[in-house]
Amino acid sequence: MLRFCVHYGLHFVFPLLIALYFYRKKWKMVYLIFLAAMLIDLDHLLARPIFDPNRCSINFHPLHSYYAIAVYAGMLFFTKTRILGLGLLIHILADIADCWMM
Repeated sequence: MLRFCVHYGLHFVFPLLIALYFYRKKWKMVYLIFLAAMLIDLDHLLARPIFDPNRCSINFHPLHSYYAIAVYAGMLFFTKTRILGLGLLIHILADIADCWMM
């Protein structure tokens, strides 16, 4: 239960807090972008089985690979991609926390 709360808290609550604190004037749009970053989980559809509760997604799925994470970190350096990059890295952080709790 703790793993579930931490994982989904990092997916939904933590991005909301970041949006509210750092992007107060446009927090709704930023939060929507953060939520849209969860679309990288579509790469789970390439795996068999699609869902395995004992599988760490980091460096297993293509959009969760170390190369992809480096691209997401690189997005922080550009104004136009910074919010999306941050949302993707928050998503990766949630998945890393899930891996550590296994």
